[in-house]
Amino acid sequence: MKRIIPLLAVVIGVAGYFAYSSMQDSGQSPQQQAQAERLLGAANAQSSTEDLDTSTVVDMSIGNPDAAVTVIEYASYTCPHCGRFHTGPYKQLKADYIDTGKINFVYREVYFDRFGLWASAIARCAGTPEAFFGITDMLYETQAEWSRAGGGDPAVIADELRKVGRLAGLDGDMIEACLTDANSLRTLVAWYQENAEADGINSTPSFMINGTKYNNMAYPEMARLIDEAAGS
Repeated sequence: MKRIIPLLAVVIGVAGYFAYSSMQDSGQSPQQQAQAERLLGAANAQSSTEDLDTSTVVDMSIGNPDAAVTVIEYASYTCPHCGRFHTGPYKQLKADYIDTGKINFVYREVYFDRFGLWASAIARCAGTPEAFFGITDMLYETQAEWSRAGGGDPAVIADELRKVGRLAGLDGDMIEACLTDANSLRTLVAWYQENAEADGINSTPSFMINGTKYNNMAYPEMARLIDEAAGS
């Protein structure tokens, strides 16, 4: 279980110097360096305290929106525990409860670092829940590769995320627009912070089942709680 770091803007901001240094030493082409610098600038911009309209951020959900049970997952794309959930128990949850229309499933991103934020930007880039959950599957299935690429070099990780986006059918211009839209990234962070505070989220993955919070658990326990919430 991964604990949430409350000072995300500070974490992202202080990483700026190291990201810039690694770009200079990584042998990147001028174009790659320019792309990485735009990403760095967008990430560092989150320290802004300006008011942001978080109502523009859409909750990504699949399943039956009219189901008696809503399950909300709070997860980070860079959290290994979340990766294990999505490549394991989630598949069973999807088969048993989501695809059968028994629940409404909502995925809400948590940001520990800029890499998770960039991954979220890629997942949301196409704009539809179907594309979002498809890219989310890809991100978790390849988490160990892209999140550690280049020994943690931000420029290399960004390139790996671009590859995921292209494999999902996004074009290059769309990917760059999504990754470097500083206002959108700041809004996502503010949205995450509002949700985490409202639901008392302090670790990932965490689950809200009809408004009650639970920490990570074995699938049989989750299924039992869902069945109880549904009155079955």
